[in-house]
Amino acid sequence: MLQSVGARRLVTAGALDPRLLPRLARQLPYLIGLALDLVGWLLSLVAVRSLPLFAVQATLAGSAGVTAVLAAVFLRSRPGPAQLRALAALGVGLILLALTAQPAPPRPVGTIATIVIALFVPVLVAASAAAGRSLRGERAAVVLGALSGLAFGGTALCARALDADHTLGAILTDPLSWALLAYGLLGLSAFGAALQRGSVTLVTASQGAAETLIPAAMGFALLGDQVRPGCLPLAAIGFVVAVAAAVELAILTPPEQPSAPPQPDLLPSVSRTR
Repeated sequence: MLQSVGARRLVTAGALDPRLLPRLARQLPYLIGLALDLVGWLLSLVAVRSLPLFAVQATLAGSAGVTAVLAAVFLRSRPGPAQLRALAALGVGLILLALTAQPAPPRPVGTIATIVIALFVPVLVAASAAAGRSLRGERAAVVLGALSGLAFGGTALCARALDADHTLGAILTDPLSWALLAYGLLGLSAFGAALQRGSVTLVTASQGAAETLIPAAMGFALLGDQVRPGCLPLAAIGFVVAVAAAVELAILTPPEQPSAPPQPDLLPSVSRTR
């Protein structure tokens, strides 16, 4: 919510602007929201070192439940019956995931898998630039939100795939470390651009779905993520219920209060539109 307030104070660029993050850094609400986001992101990178991606990413998507509760407390927004049902479903889904996820280190990835993970960065950059240039309004917000979710999912994939036995020097020279950094910067840029173009509820919903589904599949395919023996049906139910409830909560969360009208930026720019 804080990041959305800061992003909406700026004039929207016609395409994905690489200068967006420095401009957003001038907005105090965005900086506070970013600091909170960074803490959660770092904790999630620690979590994926020992837990499968499907459990960690679904729990991240479950932050929509925290948002709904905080909105009820601080914005005095009484949750409706649909929100209460979604909160209950989210709780059930996360409990099932906690009971069925098999804690284990990841399976080592080969050179080809590392190259594929790293090369997906320019693909997302190109897709984000095209979406920012050719789409408008809520459609652009949803697509850019989903692309930011894929980028943040990429950071989780890189963090889990990194060899925990690496020395500091080996980590700094590992392509996955640089891919993690690139995914993180791209995710922030796409998320900020999405917040400029549409409601934070739509952006969060599309981001949560993309950030969860693709990394979970990659975790099973590349990293050997597993569920506890005999618990695959329960894990599948928990995953589907948690993600669906999180997306529904994001959509049902009351929209943020409108902020001050966008102010022209002092930096020169082209192809700008409100």
